[in-house]
Amino acid sequence: MSPMSDAKTVHEVTYDLLRKLGLTTVFGNPGSTEQTFLKNFPQDFTYVLGLQEASVLAMADGFAQTTGKPALVNLHTAAGTGNAIGSLVAAYKSNTPMIVTAGQQTREMLLMDPYLANRDETMMPQPWVKWAYQPARAEDVPAAFMQAYTVAMQPPMGPVFLSIPLDDWDKPALGPAVVRTASHHSEPDRARLRDFADRINRAKNPLLVIGPEVDRSGAWDAGVAFAEKLGAPVLGTALPDRISFPENHKLWAGQLPMSIAGVNQAVYGHDLVIVVGAQVFRYYPYIAGEILPEGTELLQLTADPHLSAVAPVGDSVLGDVKVALDELIDMIDGHDQASVTPPLSPIPVEEAETTAPMTANAVYQVLGTYKPDNAVVVMESTSTMLDQKRWLPTTQSASFFATGSGGIGWGVPGAVGIALGDRERGVKRTVVATIGDGSFEYSIQAIWTAAQHKLPIVFVVLRNGEYSVLKSFAELEQTPNVPGLELPGLDIASLGKGFGCRAVTVNDTVELEREFAAAVAADGPTVIVAPTRPQDAGLS
Repeated sequence: MSPMSDAKTVHEVTYDLLRKLGLTTVFGNPGSTEQTFLKNFPQDFTYVLGLQEASVLAMADGFAQTTGKPALVNLHTAAGTGNAIGSLVAAYKSNTPMIVTAGQQTREMLLMDPYLANRDETMMPQPWVKWAYQPARAEDVPAAFMQAYTVAMQPPMGPVFLSIPLDDWDKPALGPAVVRTASHHSEPDRARLRDFADRINRAKNPLLVIGPEVDRSGAWDAGVAFAEKLGAPVLGTALPDRISFPENHKLWAGQLPMSIAGVNQAVYGHDLVIVVGAQVFRYYPYIAGEILPEGTELLQLTADPHLSAVAPVGDSVLGDVKVALDELIDMIDGHDQASVTPPLSPIPVEEAETTAPMTANAVYQVLGTYKPDNAVVVMESTSTMLDQKRWLPTTQSASFFATGSGGIGWGVPGAVGIALGDRERGVKRTVVATIGDGSFEYSIQAIWTAAQHKLPIVFVVLRNGEYSVLKSFAELEQTPNVPGLELPGLDIASLGKGFGCRAVTVNDTVELEREFAAAVAADGPTVIVAPTRPQDAGLS
């Protein structure tokens, strides 16, 4: 008998490694180049099937953000990777740790450019991954997975990509995979932090901006403690994918505007702006102006070298924002807390607004009144963001999620991944996903996965029959008569039922109250279609 006959295959060694790393949930849509990886799928692993790769990757994104560990995604060569790229952009922008694998044609045929080969395989997912690699030898596959895990988890965290020829899995491995650990946090420069603290202590009227990185790093409590000791008003970033400060806190002053001119006006009168865990600044659309008012300085704390590099003004400290905040709290002087005007108050609902088509304000009043206290909100109804803020303020860590890229279609599968992540970590809470009717259609197939797993999700689809936010942009950009902004002829409730969900269209807020309560109590997902009036998105 050959000495190699008892050697484990690359397939066996890789699964052993994934098991040791805790990566036993695989998100995918199986293709022919992946079946050699998926064969004899172990009973202690879970395969989460999505019906299209964009949904698959967004589900994995929500799962990883909720569990705090990398998700494993299995895509189909170039075609499947292409489908998933839009969701990959969102994962990259949200610093989601993720190992994305794609099957590749057999090595023996790659030189002939066969059908289903991924030409320039490592180029295709860039620049939306931290690292892309196709192992030089089949024997290198397990080590490539270990390196991928390490890169994905190092700050700033993010997705990585492995292309693996389908014939690699049955090759003999070199031996057991080497399992190693690496730091997942980077320490900030303490001398520079002390300099920042001195500048903060000298400020007469500081302003604090707290961004998504704070919640992602587990620094929610540290951010609150820092703000309270500083005594400064707190603004959130524009278009946040995570919210990192309680929106019912007495120091909460709302969110920054999206334009250069708007941000300048929002920070006017403050001699120092301290930006923690955010870009300086997230802009869109372009409305010209000075970045900062004269006499205003800026300090930035971030673990992301890219966000530090692209900041047009200010000074930065690189490092884990939780570590930085914990240390700065002891370095800064205590101050009386500023008087802050609440940014948004609920708008009273008129009786005429409660019958279909309802106002978004009336819909959110019902959700805000009856939502369970520990529910998580997924937001992808861009034209109704202000109403959502009024009635559904974020008050707890890891309880608000949205796309990191600005592309619609993340919210529905993202909600599915968040619910699966909650189940993985033994947390019971309802996911309330408020989704525009246009956005809902982008990744509607993800609700099938929600139904198959009986996930506690309430999809509230605000059916205004158009891309309202694009109409708002058309006005802002002075581009009349843009085609394709109407959405007639969609029977969303029937689609929901067709994918296996409980689904209903409500005619007024009384029905919405009843159906929302039933959805929260249901054993599985519900699609509630709420006909609403189109409204301006409030961009200007």
